[in-house]
Amino acid sequence: MHLATCVWQEKKAAAMGAAAGEWALSRASVWALLAAAGGALNCAVSFVVFSFLDVLDPVLCVVYKVVDYAVEAEWKPCYCSAAAREGGAGGGGGAAGTLFAPPRAAAAGPKVVRLSSSSANKMQVEDVSDTLYVRASLLSDATRKPGPSAPALTVSPAIAELIRGKMDRAPRPPRQAPCWSDCDCKQCHSWSTGSRCSHLYVHVQSPASTATATEAVVFIHGFISSSVFWTETVFPAFSPGARSKYRMFAVDLLGFGRSPKPAESLYTLREHLEMIERSVLQRYRLKSFHVVAHSLGSVLALALAVKYPDAVKSLTLLAPPYFPVPEEEAGSATQYVMRRVAPRRVWPPIAFGASMACWYEHVSRTICLTICRHHRVWDRLFRIVTRNRMRTFLIEAFMCHTHNAAWHTLHNIMCLSASKMGAYLDVVSNSLSCKVALFHGRDDELLPVDCTLAVGARVPRATVTVYDNKDHITIVVGQEELFAAQLEAIWTAAHHQD
Repeated sequence: MHLATCVWQEKKAAAMGAAAGEWALSRASVWALLAAAGGALNCAVSFVVFSFLDVLDPVLCVVYKVVDYAVEAEWKPCYCSAAAREGGAGGGGGAAGTLFAPPRAAAAGPKVVRLSSSSANKMQVEDVSDTLYVRASLLSDATRKPGPSAPALTVSPAIAELIRGKMDRAPRPPRQAPCWSDCDCKQCHSWSTGSRCSHLYVHVQSPASTATATEAVVFIHGFISSSVFWTETVFPAFSPGARSKYRMFAVDLLGFGRSPKPAESLYTLREHLEMIERSVLQRYRLKSFHVVAHSLGSVLALALAVKYPDAVKSLTLLAPPYFPVPEEEAGSATQYVMRRVAPRRVWPPIAFGASMACWYEHVSRTICLTICRHHRVWDRLFRIVTRNRMRTFLIEAFMCHTHNAAWHTLHNIMCLSASKMGAYLDVVSNSLSCKVALFHGRDDELLPVDCTLAVGARVPRATVTVYDNKDHITIVVGQEELFAAQLEAIWTAAHHQD
């Protein structure tokens, strides 16, 4: 009887196990079907939405030209002019200047390499990304044949004139009044008075006695952000020992926060880097320093490390935007990075926002007009809704910039990083001895964790930390004390390494 009972129990357990296995398999199949259906729905809705934006953007171009002329008696130049594929050197012609493309540049795909009004007066504009003026519609991009682009320049005379007009004119005094579509509040426009137009805004946290400060740290924020990303998060979380030892410099990048926002700037990597040098390294006479950078700021941090290899003591990068370009995309590397950063999808929301900011010049200007110009209104509304129970520094961080600054920085730093990041990382790996630390949030929906893993593979000595359940912002916000402690450990290890 006992034997029969045992056999029955074993059969029952086996049957229950089989049923549980079938149920789990069925549940997994249901989730897979739901995920596939959700992906298909996302693709379908995205196609409709972005096809509409493809039509809306040129309409807004005309609207803004009319309004600009009515308000300011001149319209703001844009990159909407139809880019004509030029067949060879000198395609710009006339007043637009002459375009030159050496063979190695032609093989790399469509890109402005050099622009000049005469052979005796050549002007380098290799810092300008072709994604500014070559952005295919969703339909044409979807039907694009894989493989490298044709070796031809893709610049219209209007675009050449626009770039030359911005870079080849005599220096002008800073514009005293902001564009009608930009914010004119004291916080955003204070740089236009006095001598502040030549330096970035820098938040400095130093020990009470400068004699005790033995090391310096430069903090660089990411895209559409400002120094408050650091000063309101990790700065208050540092230990008393760190505050007494380190001088900390958090900059507002050119065009963001309280820093200058020149209307004539192209916001190239060279301009950003020169302003950091002038405003921090030269002004405060820094001979050696640590660098901490987030997102887009990582590109500037790497450029800084490559330019000052003996000065950088440690390099800490959070969510660096490194997308290794496949060989078949080598001819259009900047376009590849733009499609990765801004995939033209309505979900997740952060990808939707990045896509509108990157692909549509006038739609993104409308967003800046709605949000950035009225950031004080949004701040008040947020305070009312939350009854002052939540800190609002992120509103200042994400809304205090101009469209001109955001548009050019996104293309000339983020997209153009495709041609620079690999070389920078090789220099850091082979020629620098500083400590390198990488951090990323596993739930980052803007820059996937693969970006940081790729950087780690390129720089083998780098330490890689991936936070679970953290995204592009909460990698710092929400765990300030933990991250501050990790930074202190990195700086201490770098000091002992020296």
